[in-house]
Amino acid sequence: MAGAGSEIVTSFHVIPYMPVRRKWIARITEFESNHCFADEQEQGPFKSFHHRHELRPENRQNKRGTVVKDIIDYEIGFGLMDPIVNLLVSRQLHKTFRYRQAALIKILQSS
Repeated sequence: MAGAGSEIVTSFHVIPYMPVRRKWIARITEFESNHCFADEQEQGPFKSFHHRHELRPENRQNKRGTVVKDIIDYEIGFGLMDPIVNLLVSRQLHKTFRYRQAALIKILQSS
């Protein structure tokens, strides 16, 4: 089971649809079972990247469930180019989390 101090290693395409990938390493810095966990980039594409995952119980239409909320704080590190690069990055982050939300729903509905 992962917890505070655990390392997460993944990779990403530097340019979409190209074969070049870059390693991204994050460490879980906070873990509170059934409530939240947070990870921070140790090596990767950002100057800094902090991602907090919050979980909270919620009832909807007499059904118990869990709301997953992501709080992301990052710095790009391209200086004067930050506003332009941030446009691309924020679009990709929104796309990534829309995909994850749909995947979560699919996984949880099948269980």
